Amino acid sequence: MASQTVENYLKAMFALEDEHGNISSVELSSTLGVSKPTTNSMVKKLSEQGLVRYKRYKPIQLTEEGKKAAALIIRKHRLTEMFLVKHMGFGWEDVHVIAEQVEHVKSKAFFDRMDELMGFPHLDPHGSPIPDREGKVQNLYSKALSECTVGQRVKLVGLAQSSSELLEFLTRRGLVLGVGMEIICREEFDRSITIKVAEETQLISEKVSKCLLVV
Repeated sequence: MASQTVENYLKAMFALEDEHGNISSVELSSTLGVSKPTTNSMVKKLSEQGLVRYKRYKPIQLTEEGKKAAALIIRKHRLTEMFLVKHMGFGWEDVHVIAEQVEHVKSKAFFDRMDELMGFPHLDPHGSPIPDREGKVQNLYSKALSECTVGQRVKLVGLAQSSSELLEFLTRRGLVLGVGMEIICREEFDRSITIKVAEETQLISEKVSKCLLVV
């Protein structure tokens, strides 16, 4: 059975590969908060287990087996987050730390039952796809709010990242999944955007607009 450390490595590599298309040991070390020698040692062990492809001075790659193992860990995390919000009344900004702990429970039946009780949701509370029982991840067709044009009307469907600080900020602003918004103007100087939500306008920074996924 995979240790928590192995699971954390696989999950971090899955996220880096999804975001950047490849995985560097420097980025992986930074993400996990460990030294590069420690990272290299673990990656070699994962390579021996057939979970990654590793050659010195080359980007790290997850094998198909590694991708499936990582996706199933993410499945447990996102199902837990959804259960905490849907059935236990937690706010979307409060669930990540709890899910980090629960995702290491080994029982597949536990999470399959959780999935069934919720009616087999496809998305977690932050709009991210929940991998299915085989580790397959649904492709979502959305784009960042920062890429939209002035005058466009869009709906918030997901987040590019879900730090507690961002979630608390969005909650205070009333920017929750499913909310509609219209882009009123964009400042050329700092690329901040004025949007209209529920007949009220508000200014958001480019940094935030890059995190908001819309359709």
